[in-house]
Amino acid sequence: MDDSRNPPAASEDHKPAELERGLSTFSALGLNVIGMVGVGPFVTLPLIVVAMGGPQAMLGWALGATLSLCDGMVWSELGTTYPEAGGSYAYLKHLYGERSLGRVLSFLYAWQILFSSPLSIASGCIGFSQYISFFFPRSVQPIFSTHLLGVPIVFSGQTLIAMGACALALSLLYRSIVAIDKIVRWLGLAVVFTLVFIIFAGFTHFDPKIAFDFPPNAFHVDTAFLTGLGAGLLVAIYDYGGYYSVCFMGAEVRDPQKTIPRAALGSVVIVGALYLMMNVSVLGVLPWQEMMRENGSHARMFIMAVFMEKLYGHTAAAVIVILIAIAALCSVFALLLGQSRIPFAAARDGNFPGWFGAVHPRLRIPHHALLTLGAMTMICCVFRLQEVITALVVIRILFQFLLQGIAVLLPKHRRERRERGYRMPLYPIPALLALAGFLFILISRPNFLREIRTAGVILLIGLILFAIRSRSHPNPMPAE
Repeated sequence: MDDSRNPPAASEDHKPAELERGLSTFSALGLNVIGMVGVGPFVTLPLIVVAMGGPQAMLGWALGATLSLCDGMVWSELGTTYPEAGGSYAYLKHLYGERSLGRVLSFLYAWQILFSSPLSIASGCIGFSQYISFFFPRSVQPIFSTHLLGVPIVFSGQTLIAMGACALALSLLYRSIVAIDKIVRWLGLAVVFTLVFIIFAGFTHFDPKIAFDFPPNAFHVDTAFLTGLGAGLLVAIYDYGGYYSVCFMGAEVRDPQKTIPRAALGSVVIVGALYLMMNVSVLGVLPWQEMMRENGSHARMFIMAVFMEKLYGHTAAAVIVILIAIAALCSVFALLLGQSRIPFAAARDGNFPGWFGAVHPRLRIPHHALLTLGAMTMICCVFRLQEVITALVVIRILFQFLLQGIAVLLPKHRRERRERGYRMPLYPIPALLALAGFLFILISRPNFLREIRTAGVILLIGLILFAIRSRSHPNPMPAE
């Protein structure tokens, strides 16, 4: 193990700083909610409508919530059995063997996080900047643009705004978990208020003839329907993503046996209900045919502003733009907070460079991991993430959701769940349903093989780095 984990100079009087259990149940629930919402659900309604060909897109939201709830039970079982920093990193390590396959899988998981996490967080920063550009339309004009390995790179006023959003989130996070606990409560309330505001506006002007104007054979199950459903589910899973944020904070929550399942499952129920009501309410005001015909980026991006302007005028549209921008900033805050704990956990195990394992002596936060992830996120703000977000979701399914779903079925976990932690009802049916749902999303993708190749390249590079690191740091992890 890396000597940086246990410096020789440490003594009983000068122990290295550790993380603090200061996150309450209510704040953990708020953390999940703000991590789930972000800017995604406010811009992806037209994408799901186009993918599924009409208002039957509501089925994508409902099934996405069901899939997330089943997977949330998997996270709850693992999170209460191993309430440690890093979430998935710790689960893969323990359940696949700390001295064998688990060490490799946990390293690969932490490795891919260095790519997927900054891109995912940057999508929130870019969403924030795009909504703010409602007030500064000239900011969208590129100052510099090029391509890197076929991926567009754009530097503009929007890019600077996105980087500023990341810097603001970092400044809010650079404080103790007790102080962050209080901030999360207010951010969670702001996000829920935004959703409730849109729902109220829609249902007070609701026309069921518009909302439920299904095209002929809308629910006829054929290849086109299944392909559309798979695309809709992928978008829904992206929007629901974040119900597991509390699990990355396992070493910092109070009473994890109660807090983790309440936050994970409660956030899916709350946000799922709000998402479904929000989209039904919007479809009851804006005909789905307009979303299908609209090819302009303005109407697609600012669909909620178009919706609010139709009901109350331009001032109301400006208000909802500000609220959605705040929701995007909240998601950046939540994702940076939770996912910075993953490289920290890997470093503390000696399975990652020890620099990531540093804890601020006064604030007791993993400040090196947090600042590194923030810096990488700022760099990723130059990408147009619309072109890569699908590949990111596929990578997460392969490296995280499927491995965890299988792990919860292993004999080792079957023994552990009898002794401690949350136990899902009807075990193992929810875990099997989650696995089936994620596999369906993968195989229904038209570019499935191309995305698998992308994941394969990341896997191969990760294996090479693991082999190199194993030679220079041959000490195994602690015995199980």
